[in-house]
Amino acid sequence: MTKNKKQAGDAVSLVYQCRLPLSTTTVAYVADLLRRHLKAIGSRWRSKPTGRIAVLVLAVLRHDQRAADLAGGNQISATTMRRWCDEVVALLAAKAPRLDRAIRKVARRGGEVVLIDGTLIPTRRRTGRDNRPNFSGKHKRHGLHFLALTDERGRLIWISAARPGRTHDITAARRDHILDHLRAAGLGALADLGFLGLDPDGDDQVVITGYKATRARKLTTGQKTANKVISAARAPVEHGFANLKNWRVRTKLRTNPSRATNLLRALLVLTNLEIAR
Repeated sequence: MTKNKKQAGDAVSLVYQCRLPLSTTTVAYVADLLRRHLKAIGSRWRSKPTGRIAVLVLAVLRHDQRAADLAGGNQISATTMRRWCDEVVALLAAKAPRLDRAIRKVARRGGEVVLIDGTLIPTRRRTGRDNRPNFSGKHKRHGLHFLALTDERGRLIWISAARPGRTHDITAARRDHILDHLRAAGLGALADLGFLGLDPDGDDQVVITGYKATRARKLTTGQKTANKVISAARAPVEHGFANLKNWRVRTKLRTNPSRATNLLRALLVLTNLEIAR
């Protein structure tokens, strides 16, 4: 058997075009944000214009395009593409509202309640003892837990920091002191049964949840009706999560979990930009 050390012929790089279903307002906002950042840090040169960088980063976030694939089709290195993504995501995340300011803004607009819910963002399964807290027994998969608030129409106004997937909704709400912020702003909140017991004060209850049936105690007709009314009022919060899930990069996070908070807050800013248009 003879060995042939000659390399095969040059591989042909195939490049395809893909439609980016975003408004020009969103692209212009990201490009302007990056342009002002480069001016602030005194960076005078990039291999691509800021508008082109914005389109590439948004393609990664919207379509979950691999950075190496986009880099190969645009004559840049994969490292450069990843660095641009981290840079733009950090700039967008800095524009995400804080919890207290977001709640006060709703109160100033005349809002009376906010909608609160938790969600699990799937991640890759990593081996080792350190990754065990990321396994959610409820969802039977690895992920990171996020808490989000929306207004009555379902517009996302705030998203929490990433926590291990096994974190319970009520635990996350207590760590973020949501009850204190709501009372300070004079607002109420509608939540599901995962937040049952968050606000035990019956006289001045802020967080309203439904009624939970047990084996020993069945729900009355009035309690069932109240559950239906609360569920109907909470429906817009699911629309808010649906808008966030349009960004396919969060379908299954492949990034380091420590960067997940910035990523989700950046997607919050982009989602509101798309809704506002």
